[in-house]
Amino acid sequence: MGQSTLKKVAVIGAGTMGNGIAQVFATCGAEVLLVDINPDGLAKGVAAIEKSLAKLAEKGVITAEHQAASRARLSTSTKVEDIVDVDLAVEAVSERPDLKKKIFAQLDAQCPARTILASNTSSISITEIAAVTKRADRVIGMHFMNPVPLMKLVEIIRGQETSDATTKTIVECSSSLDKTPVEANDYPGFVSNRVLMPMINEAIYCLMEGVATKEGIDTVMKLGMNHPMGPLALADLIGLDVCLDILEVLHKGLGDDKYRPCPLLRRYVAAGRLGKKTKKGFYDYA
Repeated sequence: MGQSTLKKVAVIGAGTMGNGIAQVFATCGAEVLLVDINPDGLAKGVAAIEKSLAKLAEKGVITAEHQAASRARLSTSTKVEDIVDVDLAVEAVSERPDLKKKIFAQLDAQCPARTILASNTSSISITEIAAVTKRADRVIGMHFMNPVPLMKLVEIIRGQETSDATTKTIVECSSSLDKTPVEANDYPGFVSNRVLMPMINEAIYCLMEGVATKEGIDTVMKLGMNHPMGPLALADLIGLDVCLDILEVLHKGLGDDKYRPCPLLRRYVAAGRLGKKTKKGFYDYA
């Protein structure tokens, strides 16, 4: 288990990504403040961390002592105002530019000059987010993959003004968490979603046009392309609403019709079929 080079960290948002990020920092020795304005969401996030730590201990990945110490390093709050004396603040709220900008402006006003502000956004412009702060040189993207404790990649996104020093600090920090950092520049979708989402979108078109069944499409990609999971099952895991949001960002940001979201995806999202989280997407999880 690595040792985080940054010792005091705040994570904003206790959802799937946020609680995973908080867990990784805590298991790697950082003092972590997990913040969510929704008390129920915060309680669920902490419960998810405790369950995950217990599973890791059960499998012998960490010791019972490490499990207890990791949990002890985690504190919580429902107030963004409580984030003050930290080396790094990682925002992991929903993919809404207005919400992210509001949080970054607040963090900028209350955190010391040394604090690096990072976003776990999967597609929104880091340059745009940084522009609402007076520290654009210390704003960066840290795009973790789901599930965070298991996935090795962290996509590091440099905004227009992100400094070399900030990038170096975050690359080193990501490595210290036993992750593999890959740098990308600030273009819509970065690398991960710019490549992944058109594939998922095309799979949905194949389904809509009756090229094959959902099982057939996923099996072709698993067995033919050696993907661990088919694109439609993966879309369900990510969330169909999230996939649609990212495709909208790509379509608008790059102005190319190849990113136009499939009408069937729009229909499923309108119907509330969002994937695993609603128990129904392309597949039924009830």
